[in-house]
Amino acid sequence: MKLGQMISMDAGDMLPPELATILARLRNNANHMPPQQLDRVLAAEWGKDWRRRFAHFQAHPVAAASIGQVHRARLPDGTELAIKVQYPGVKESIDADVDNVATLLRVSGMLPKSLDIAPLLDEAKKQLHEEADYLREAQMLTRYGDLLADQSQFIVPALYAELTTSRVLSMSFVTGVPVETLETAPQDVRDRVMHDLISLVLRELFDWRLMQTDPNFANYRWQPETEKLVLLDFGAARPPPRRDR
Repeated sequence: MKLGQMISMDAGDMLPPELATILARLRNNANHMPPQQLDRVLAAEWGKDWRRRFAHFQAHPVAAASIGQVHRARLPDGTELAIKVQYPGVKESIDADVDNVATLLRVSGMLPKSLDIAPLLDEAKKQLHEEADYLREAQMLTRYGDLLADQSQFIVPALYAELTTSRVLSMSFVTGVPVETLETAPQDVRDRVMHDLISLVLRELFDWRLMQTDPNFANYRWQPETEKLVLLDFGAARPPPRRDR
């Protein structure tokens, strides 16, 4: 699924439009856990009486991707949360899954035989293991929130640490529409958003030395009413490597 997401981002003319459209659905529409399985996962992380913590917990996810799915929930005090729950077994199967993808690539002949993909596979495994560590992502979420605290054009969800574990990430629920809807926005709005995004990338690289490296469009949302960009999913945030001059 992760490979399909990456291909859908920059397939160019390699794929027919019909296939590119199908792969694009993988960005935020994966198969989700059935309710019984979800209950077992949350009971293991929060205890068997976990439902008592909420005034409402939406069983059907609002989004489902390659590593986990996101649910909307409301606390007794009215606070709206987004709860990201990791699929069971994902973390344990990363190495084997990456190796299987490599085998498929070799057998299919898609890659030149002279290409040494071992370093790429090692890096892929490392990044996926980092993405599957929700406590690490919680730290990155908080760090980005601090870094962008003075940037009113961006919104970063706030961490809810009390309900966060290594397999469940809880944060404030932030509304937004797909960033692709900006395609029909007025030109001045599109120009400003692109300016903000390019400025963000440059600050990540040269000021903060910390970059969100997952280019999935589903990680960016747009709020038409406030004209702000919502930034999501910091599991792939990492410092860029330093190079000796």
